[in-house]
Amino acid sequence: MSDFFSGARQSLPVTLSSLPFAALFGAVAAANGQTVLEAALTSATIFAGASQLVGIELFGHNVPAWLIVLSVFAVNFRHILYSAAIGPYFKAFSSTQKAIAFFFMTDPQFAETIKHSENGKTVSFGWYMGFALAIYFPWVGFSAIGAVFSSMVGDPKNLGLDVLLPVYFMGSVLGFRRRPNFVITVAVSAVASIVAIQIVGSPWHVSLGALAGIITAALLPPQKPTGIPTAAEVVE
Repeated sequence: MSDFFSGARQSLPVTLSSLPFAALFGAVAAANGQTVLEAALTSATIFAGASQLVGIELFGHNVPAWLIVLSVFAVNFRHILYSAAIGPYFKAFSSTQKAIAFFFMTDPQFAETIKHSENGKTVSFGWYMGFALAIYFPWVGFSAIGAVFSSMVGDPKNLGLDVLLPVYFMGSVLGFRRRPNFVITVAVSAVASIVAIQIVGSPWHVSLGALAGIITAALLPPQKPTGIPTAAEVVE
């Protein structure tokens, strides 16, 4: 249990920063016709902020279901890469625990799990779930709260709340700023994403930008600072 509470305490900054994002989703969901219960269930079953916002916006425009699924897949494609990278840290987990852990894997969960291991600490299932659940339940709760008070919020863009999503991802990216080749990899990914959104549009620019960054990182000469595994070690 000590690992569980340690993970929960460590997640506090992430939890607090995600609450406005969750409320924003609830407000957008209600504005697009979802009930409070539906907004909460969406957060509980999908638990992926960017994908939820993309999906709910498309639902509101009567887009075909297959296109919604494809768009959500494009946004969440990065989780396939996360799964490959984080898998070695789950060696002590049972198959059931791995399945549960992958469900709760978000951008900050991935980043903090890697950092936790690099700091010389064991990634136990208790620690992982303490970190995850301390984010999950407030996320679902504030999604419902956002839906309840959606009429007071109105159009989130009028309040500048739409900036929360890029700020959220920027924080996740900067968490890896001390990694080798960070600047050039991020720069290539950003440029590729900008070009992609002009040519093929959203949400494909997310996956195409990520793919450009991955290819760049793979082609650059490998560097290994102390305590950080190389890409080859991570995927073994």
